[in-house]
Amino acid sequence: MLVLRRKIGQAIQINDDIRIVIQDVQNEHIVRIGIEAPAEIPVHRLEIYNLIQEENKSAGGAGALDWLKGASNGSDSDGNSDET
Repeated sequence: MLVLRRKIGQAIQINDDIRIVIQDVQNEHIVRIGIEAPAEIPVHRLEIYNLIQEENKSAGGAGALDWLKGASNGSDSDGNSDET
C-alpha cells in the first residue's frame, strides 16, 4: 500500500484518468475527498462496494446456474432445444 500525505487542495493522480483531490479535513480525523474519474469507472465507498458484491452474488444464484447449464447444452431459457 502506498501511503501519501496531502494538504487541502492537493491531488493524487492515478494513471491518466483518475484524480483524487483533498477537499477538506474536519477535526483532524474526517477527510473529504473528491474523485475525478471517467463515467465507465465505478467509484464507491468500500462498504457500498461490498454490498453491491453481495447483491451480485445473491442475484447470480442457482437460477442463473441452471440457465447457464441449459445454454451450454443448446436449450433456450425455457429449456426448449433450439434445434429444428
